[in-house]
Amino acid sequence: MIEYESLARLNAPFFEEYSKNFDKVLKSGWYILGTSVKQFEEEFAAYNKAAHCIGLASGLDAITLSIGAFNFEKGSEIIVPSNTYIATILSVMQNNMKPVLVEPDIHTYNIDPAKIEAAITSKTKAIVVVHLYGKACDMDPIIALCKKYNLKLIEDCAQSHGATYKGKFTGTFGEFGAFSFYPTKNLGALGDAGAVVCNDASLDKIIRRLRNYGSDVKYYNEVVGYNSRLDEVQAAFLSVKLKRLDDINAHKRSLAALYLKGLKSDFIKPVVHVDYFDVYHIFNIRHQKRDTLKEYLLKNDIKTEIHYPVSPSKQKALQGMLDKYDFPISEEIHRTTLSLPISFFHTADDVNKVIEVMNKF
Repeated sequence: MIEYESLARLNAPFFEEYSKNFDKVLKSGWYILGTSVKQFEEEFAAYNKAAHCIGLASGLDAITLSIGAFNFEKGSEIIVPSNTYIATILSVMQNNMKPVLVEPDIHTYNIDPAKIEAAITSKTKAIVVVHLYGKACDMDPIIALCKKYNLKLIEDCAQSHGATYKGKFTGTFGEFGAFSFYPTKNLGALGDAGAVVCNDASLDKIIRRLRNYGSDVKYYNEVVGYNSRLDEVQAAFLSVKLKRLDDINAHKRSLAALYLKGLKSDFIKPVVHVDYFDVYHIFNIRHQKRDTLKEYLLKNDIKTEIHYPVSPSKQKALQGMLDKYDFPISEEIHRTTLSLPISFFHTADDVNKVIEVMNKF
């Protein structure tokens, strides 16, 4: 059986270093906002060529606090892609803002810059872009729109650790880059974890205050904050894996190259362009008989996943919350997309086997 993912096998190369770092944290006696978090924050900021990194409890919190940092008026509008994972939209709603969904480009699956301007109103305050599947968004026209309408730009980088657009890392184009370190990510922890990167010292201070009960000094609370602090143990694990992130991305890119070359044209494959360094958190294809294909692969001992089976506008949680519920491009993607095995533990032989079986479909 070719598993879609196995976190035990994925993390096996790091077990020895994980154990050493865990012992250091355990014996230190300091378990909240200690040296491990500080070290990882410095390392991750340096990796992304950003000035600041603030460790948080999850990727959802990273987006939520990024929006909250601006203290927009209640009911303000935030533009988000219509095919993102629901966490992006929840972060808007948890700030008492209104999500305005914009359709993606059917080829890249990222928000379509050509469709954003029509969604901007006098209430629009920010755009949250999502670098989906490990591919950066088309940032130049999005940045131009933000400048034209004086909008804040927040990047959801949950799936794009190490991805670049024209040589610049995702997460460093806007005011904030919000990262998730959920265990399946290219840079994954062994539990929930997240972070924000930014280049503005005043914004860095705001996020640090928000993550710690709204406090700069213990027991003195300046604003209504959160309890969203990156755990010392998870930070220690992330420092281990960060040293190998480029290796992880290179391995996934090599597997993606096999898929791109070997899969027949019946399958709609990810687009590749010189301006984009894709890290393939997910390698998705599309097919009109997606469900039949998924069942066929499982019968041939190949597990796959669907990211995501239900578009956000069709989620029960959002009914009655949006102005518009008809997003045909998003729904077409959700209806036809299928994610193929592409983990750090998969081998070229695994991928060639998947290709062989798929090409017989």
